[in-house]
Amino acid sequence: MKLTFIGTSHGVPESDRRCSCTMLQTGEKVYFIDMGTQAIEDLRRRGIAPERVKGVFITHMHGDHVNGLLSFADICNWFFTDAQPQIFLPTREGADAVKGWICALDKRDYCRMDLRVTDEGVIFDDGTLRVTAVRTLHTRRSFAYFAETEGKTLLFTSDLKAVEEDYPRQAFGKTLDAAVCESAHIHPADYIPAFEKSNIKRVFITHIQPRKLAEARELKQTLEAVTPVFIPSDGDEYEI
Repeated sequence: MKLTFIGTSHGVPESDRRCSCTMLQTGEKVYFIDMGTQAIEDLRRRGIAPERVKGVFITHMHGDHVNGLLSFADICNWFFTDAQPQIFLPTREGADAVKGWICALDKRDYCRMDLRVTDEGVIFDDGTLRVTAVRTLHTRRSFAYFAETEGKTLLFTSDLKAVEEDYPRQAFGKTLDAAVCESAHIHPADYIPAFEKSNIKRVFITHIQPRKLAEARELKQTLEAVTPVFIPSDGDEYEI
C-alpha cells in the first residue's frame, strides 16, 4: 500500500504546506483521511480517476481538516458521477452542511453523495480496507481511525487534546505498521510514553506548527534506534 501526504500543515496553509489531507492507496482503490485541501486537484494532477476513491474519513469538523471536501463532493456529485465514495463526517450537522452546500450551488435540488455520520467501532469494510473509529477529546465529536488492509494496521490519531488522556488505548500492546500522529496541539516528545506501549514499525509526525519542528527532529533522533520517525512534507509518498 502507498501512503501519500497531500497536506501536512497545521491550522492554516503555509507557502510550502497545505492543510491536513492524507491519501491511502491499496491496489486500485483510494481512500482519504481528512480533506483539508483541494484533493480533487491532486487526483487530477496525478492521473487518478475520482471513481477509484472509495472512502473519505473526516476526523473532526475543523476547516483545516474538511474544507477541501466541499469541492471534492460537489464535482463528484455533478461531473464524476461514477464516483461513489462513502464519506464519513463526525457530526450530523457536518453531513447536512455538505449536502446543503451542494444543493445550494446553482440551486441544485439533489445530492447523490453517500454522506454518513461516524460513530465508534467498525464503520467501513469494503473487503479491501477496514476502518475502526475511536472517539477522541479534541472537539465535541472527534475521532482517530485504525485502518487495516493487506494484513497491516495503521493508526491516524488526528488532533488530540492530550496524549496521556486521549491517545487511543486500543493501540497499546498491538503491532502497528504505521502511526500517523498530528502535532499542532501536542508536543512531539509527549507521544513517547504512548509509543512505548505499542510495537510501531514507523511513525509519521505531521500537522506540525513551525515552532515545533525542532522538537519533532529531536524526537526523530531519540527514537531512531527503536522506531523510525518521519516528518513528511507535502507530496511525500511511502510504501507501507
